[in-house]
Amino acid sequence: MKNSKRVKEIQKSVDAAKEYSLEDAVKLLKENSKVKFNESLDCAIRLGVDPRHADQMLRGTVSLPNGTGKEVKVLVIAKGNKTQEALDAGADYAGFEEYLEKIKEGWTDVDVIVAAPDTMSELGKLGKILGPKGLMPNPKSGTVTPEVAQAVKEVKAGKIDFRVDKTGIVHTSLGKLNFEADKLVENVQTFINTIVKMKPASAKGQYVKSLYLSSTMGPGVQISKEEIPTH
Repeated sequence: MKNSKRVKEIQKSVDAAKEYSLEDAVKLLKENSKVKFNESLDCAIRLGVDPRHADQMLRGTVSLPNGTGKEVKVLVIAKGNKTQEALDAGADYAGFEEYLEKIKEGWTDVDVIVAAPDTMSELGKLGKILGPKGLMPNPKSGTVTPEVAQAVKEVKAGKIDFRVDKTGIVHTSLGKLNFEADKLVENVQTFINTIVKMKPASAKGQYVKSLYLSSTMGPGVQISKEEIPTH
C-alpha cells in the first residue's frame, strides 16, 4: 500500500528511533496536523501487566483538567425524581422503561450511559447489546451510582473511562489538537500519573514499558522514560 504524500512528509519530520519530551511531542503532532478536521490526541501506554490475572486487570477513570474537547452524549437510566435531576445536570436523555425499550430495539446513539443502582437488574439484561459497544454502566467507572447528577457533570467536564486490553496496552484520547499545547501536556501528565498510581501490587518488573502519543491520522511519537514518574 502506497503512502500518501502527506504521510511521507510527516514521516520525514518524526524520528522513529528518538524519544521525545511531552512538550516536543505535542508540538510536533500539532505542527504536522494537515487534515481538514480537528484531530484527537491519542495515547497508548504499554504496561508490564498480565490482564489474564484479575488483580492485574487495570480499569479506572480520570478527570482530564482541560476536558476532552468532545461533545459527550449522556443517557441516564433512572426512576422518579432522579430523571429530572439528571436532565438538570446536563444529561441529553434520561428515563427508565422508555429507554430500555429503545435500546432493545437497537438504539445506542450515546457515548456514555449512567445508571442508578435500582435500575441495573433490568438494564443488566441488555448486556448483549451494550457490552460490545462499551456502554454497559459499571461501578468501577462511576457510571453506576445513586448520585446520577454528579456523574453527568463529571462526564461532561472531561471524565474518561479506560481499561487495559488483553495485550497489556491502554489506549485513550486525551483532547483535541486545537487545544493549546500546555493544556494537552497537562491532560497527558494527569493521565500518566493516574496510571502510575494504579500499579497493581502483583505487577513485577518494569511497569510502564512504553508510551506513545499520536494524532488521529498522524504517526506515533515515543515519549521519553524521563517523563514517566516512578510512583
